[in-house]
Amino acid sequence: MRIMIITDAWEPQVNGVVRTLKQTRAELIAMGHEVDMITPQEFKTIPCPTYPDISLSLFPGKKLAKRIKAFAPDAMHIATEGPLGLAARAYGVRNHLPFSTAYHTRFPEYVQARTQIPVGITYRFLRWFHKPSMAVMAPTIVVKNDLEKYGFTNVVLWSRGVDLNIFKMQPSKILNSSHPIYLYVGRVAIEKNINAFLEINLPGSKWIVGDGPALASIKQKYPEINYLGVLDQFELAKVYAAADVFVFPSKTDTFGLVLLEAMACGLPVAAYPVTGPIDVLGKSNAGVMHEDLREACLLALKIPREQAREHAEKFSWRAATEQFASHLKPVPNPQLHKTVLA
Repeated sequence: MRIMIITDAWEPQVNGVVRTLKQTRAELIAMGHEVDMITPQEFKTIPCPTYPDISLSLFPGKKLAKRIKAFAPDAMHIATEGPLGLAARAYGVRNHLPFSTAYHTRFPEYVQARTQIPVGITYRFLRWFHKPSMAVMAPTIVVKNDLEKYGFTNVVLWSRGVDLNIFKMQPSKILNSSHPIYLYVGRVAIEKNINAFLEINLPGSKWIVGDGPALASIKQKYPEINYLGVLDQFELAKVYAAADVFVFPSKTDTFGLVLLEAMACGLPVAAYPVTGPIDVLGKSNAGVMHEDLREACLLALKIPREQAREHAEKFSWRAATEQFASHLKPVPNPQLHKTVLA
């Protein structure tokens, strides 16, 4: 198929959505599909208020319509609900072209954490946005059920994977500090609940990999923590391999790719028993989920690294991408693109 993916989340952002889309594109191409991406890099943008790392495309409608018409995709997937997603949705609805969408993050909860806007209001917007979608792709059963409780229809599953060749067990002493080493990887932002990890008393040392709007204030408040910034995947794999426990304090993530990456490197997980860890860890004994995060961290130290790796090996990007492709809704006649209105 000729597949067009429209996303507001793209490089230079470093997050699970971007990584998922990049891996999915690579797998789709390897499977023989032709893939075209529409991203903010093609448009004039402004920084997102309260989150300047995110670029918002300005008035993308006409240019986006020309791009879609020129590529004439067999299937169109809208990955995000930002300016590009809205413009692509409008194009599809206006021209009666089927498309699929995805629900990557708990956006309403993030908005509430930043602005105090009730989640019900944001879910109302999201329900409107996804209503015309032929398939709303959610990463886990729990998220699928949650969306359906909020009135979403046509919700299907699209799981995630991990590159087991990059993220692997290996000898590493890249982290020069006292053991046990507790590691957090991800956006440094209020919605990630990172303070829950930093505030608990643990033996050894704590390390943070990542960047985000809360980094400056957290560095000031917790100067004793070790900060590594953003790393490429190969450096990150060595950091995972050098740590003793991966700490995942978030209560709002829909999946958590970093959970798979950590376990693939043999790093046991400590997390709350919430959406994301519940779905990824399941009953694998590759990590510990506990309402007391400190207790989870201490118990996770006892988990053999081989046990974490074995569970991660159950997740592949090829299987996840085949699931994605099975949900795509082909345009009945690609020639329609030549006659639809811009």
